[in-house]
Amino acid sequence: MAVPRSQNNPVTTRFPVRRRAVALPPSVVRLVPVTAGVLVGAGAAGVLGLWWVDTSSVVGASGWFTGAGRICGLLAGYGCAVLLVLMARVPLLDRYAGTDRLARWHASGGRYVVVLASAHVLLIVWGYALSAHAGPVAQAWTLVWTYPDLLTGTAGFLLLLATGVVSARVARRRLRYETWHLLHAATYLAFFLVFGHQLSDGADFMAHRPVQLAWYALYFGAAGVLVRYRFVAPVRSALRHRLRVAEVRREGPGVVSVLVTGRRLDRLGALPGQFFRWRFLAPGLWWAANPYSLSAPPDGRSLRITVKASGGHSAALAAVAPGTRVWAEGPYGGLTADAARAAGTLLVAGGVGITPLRTLFETLPGDVVLVYRVRRAADLVLCAELDAIAARPDRAVHYAAGDAPDAVPLTARALVRLVPDLAARDVYLCGPPGMTDAARRAVLRAGVPRGRVHHESFTF
Repeated sequence: MAVPRSQNNPVTTRFPVRRRAVALPPSVVRLVPVTAGVLVGAGAAGVLGLWWVDTSSVVGASGWFTGAGRICGLLAGYGCAVLLVLMARVPLLDRYAGTDRLARWHASGGRYVVVLASAHVLLIVWGYALSAHAGPVAQAWTLVWTYPDLLTGTAGFLLLLATGVVSARVARRRLRYETWHLLHAATYLAFFLVFGHQLSDGADFMAHRPVQLAWYALYFGAAGVLVRYRFVAPVRSALRHRLRVAEVRREGPGVVSVLVTGRRLDRLGALPGQFFRWRFLAPGLWWAANPYSLSAPPDGRSLRITVKASGGHSAALAAVAPGTRVWAEGPYGGLTADAARAAGTLLVAGGVGITPLRTLFETLPGDVVLVYRVRRAADLVLCAELDAIAARPDRAVHYAAGDAPDAVPLTARALVRLVPDLAARDVYLCGPPGMTDAARRAVLRAGVPRGRVHHESFTF
């Protein structure tokens, strides 16, 4: 059934609107992911240039196989450094390219690296076997046990393959997020193990000291960025802000809000629509850092998340005691007002995807319409706050539960009937993949340009 909006529900907690941080101009924001892509492509071209300059001629089948294997190995090694940077959660990239886009780049790049590394192994073994007139198995055994650093390189390659298998979509569905995240960290060890082999055995590096130094600079630079943002920054933030749980409040069946307070939280620079990776220092929770969006605009004194019990970690948050220490990495995400280009906005939320959109519903400038869809009326949360915000003349909220006849369907015709000037608005989407895919197709059919449809999937 569709749930009508009530103007009289009181707001249990009021959160003042935080002034937006200084943002880059929209034209510059659009250039960030483009520039990142150009830099990665230029680096790959430079790596291919190493092989071209160092190769005078290719003769015979063994030469073609070996040459192709060298190219694949160079690109795989370069790709490992790029993946380290993509895993580093660099604030500039995360905010202006978007967390979901970086996650897609990382997943796609990881697949390329695994394929290139596998092709490198097969082609090199085959090429060397043809040259030595030996079988591929015997040749592989000889390479592993006689070439410097190749034993550790082989261990790193096998570990990289295992990480790729664990990260495959079919395997991911069978693993808890916390388990997958821990296993995925083995990628660091894999990159460390293969690095020495690249310099010891790579024909493009041996006897080329400037090239070796450039490769050291590439890897140590990527590692430095990773350490800076993945390890140093969270520890420094934890010591500076000293976050603690102030309150845990039940919002609905299996849904709780956790209010966190600390010191100098205005210096975090968090924006409505962003998220943190939260580590609660309590038994059973301290070892995992899970991504949860802010469900109230940050006010410089507190941060709030609203979490639905969908796994062991999220379900355990209901029992967290006030006073529990918290480490929060972030803020992350580009689902903010910085992405907006139009004067009006349509927000489409599904289920607990309401959390980042609730903050934007309160803080976005201009006319804002929110469509909030759930399976059952009992799954609606934060309605009192949404209703209070919707009392403003430039705000409207529409609730839809289930497949009732009066629910707003996610079709172009229905959305245009609800928001006649939809094609002139920005659209923000957050919710289950099926819902967001349907909403995206609908608003595109309604004439909304692709560049004004903003979405972060949070499926890492």
